Amino acid sequence: MNQVSRIVSRIVAATFLLSCANNCLAEPREEPPQAREIKIIARKFEFQPKTISVRKGERVKLVVTSADVDHGVAIKAFGIDQPVKAKETRVIEFTPDREGKFEFTCSVFCGDGHPDMAGELIVTGEQTPAASNMKVSFDDAAPGVVFVEVNGERVRIDTQAKTYARVETTEPATRPRATHDPSGVVATKTRESSKAYEPYDYHIVNVPTPKRVPRHSLNLYFTHRFEQPIDPVDESANNLFGLDSTAVPAFGFTYGITDKLYANIYRSPLCQTGLCRTIEMGFGYHWLDEAGRSPIALSTYASVEGDDNFRHQFTYNIQAMVGRSITRYVNVFFSPAAHINANGNGRFNPRPGFLPPALLQDFRLGQHSGSFGFGLNARIRPTASLLFEYTPRVGFKLGRLRIVTDPNTGQLLRLDNDSEAEIGFGIEKRIGRHVFSLTFSNTQTTTTSRYNSSNQALPPNKFAIGFNIFRRLL
Repeated sequence: MNQVSRIVSRIVAATFLLSCANNCLAEPREEPPQAREIKIIARKFEFQPKTISVRKGERVKLVVTSADVDHGVAIKAFGIDQPVKAKETRVIEFTPDREGKFEFTCSVFCGDGHPDMAGELIVTGEQTPAASNMKVSFDDAAPGVVFVEVNGERVRIDTQAKTYARVETTEPATRPRATHDPSGVVATKTRESSKAYEPYDYHIVNVPTPKRVPRHSLNLYFTHRFEQPIDPVDESANNLFGLDSTAVPAFGFTYGITDKLYANIYRSPLCQTGLCRTIEMGFGYHWLDEAGRSPIALSTYASVEGDDNFRHQFTYNIQAMVGRSITRYVNVFFSPAAHINANGNGRFNPRPGFLPPALLQDFRLGQHSGSFGFGLNARIRPTASLLFEYTPRVGFKLGRLRIVTDPNTGQLLRLDNDSEAEIGFGIEKRIGRHVFSLTFSNTQTTTTSRYNSSNQALPPNKFAIGFNIFRRLL
């Protein structure tokens, strides 16, 4: 009996030890959940996929690969702004701490379609077991392939190859498996397609914008301004609303030395008292794009203008161009500038001997001037925009001299300089590297130191027809 008791005791003890061992093995040490990996391909001018869905509190690992040029990923809501070099991959880890829909954008300028390169991050609530809803489907075209969908996430399981991969929820179950290897992406040409989208031109009507000049690009800029204003209609109609009047065609070239530094040369044939056949040469530098941590786009420009084909009467310009998008469709601009020696040697002043010295004694036009260009580009179609600009100025003001006489005696009383600030509006059509703008403005002058004033002294209610043409040649 004692021997039987000892055998039973030993069996109970062994059973107890095995139970403890099984419990210990069944409860491994808790480890932090592994980060969920999401692969993203960045190429001009889109992210693939464009929409990403994650859960609040979930560790996320974005594996971003650039397929062509330098890009970046910025998610302002979570303080993310990481560059991705061309043909390289960068891993970005974060944990979303709030629900909602958040935009992610390209934070490194990658071409004219850069402003529209964006996607959406959707953060849903934390997953609970009760919310689980599993769906299983089979691929009829591929035996052994099973699709499992849980809470909006879809996984493709190949039981024969013993592999699995996450797929988009919108993908049909019968769609053949397609894998994407970032290392096998074929590089696209660095030259931009003629179908590339451009949000706005380098000028509104006359006021410049901070649009970047791409490296090694050669750009043509052509302006045409008629003389006779449309108003009054009855008079201008006889000359086909001013199209039969004298016009000033001017053109120039801009070349991108680097992605930030560019050179510009421009020539205007306008010839009147004080200016004639002006050539402008200058350099610009692009500092900021409106992306990532920068709320604005910013460029600066410095130039020299010389009359009679750059032989004398030089004017020096320093200008800043600031741009900001109000909405996805509206961009506003501010371009302040200083124009040094704009009336050098008093070349716009009346000549002594032509008028009595008493009239000239109190007449002053100033030597330097400053301008403050404001404007906006409002997109009404994917490739069409409405334009408006206004440029007040201080100091020297281009205009027309007017002799004031006594209406009764005809005696010369004084000299006035009739001058009006530049104002313009129009409509712009963009087709890739080509932009055409039909403009209405009160001035024929288009060089940096002159566009801010109406050389015809036209008031804001009188406008002449004109047009701008931009073309990227290289």
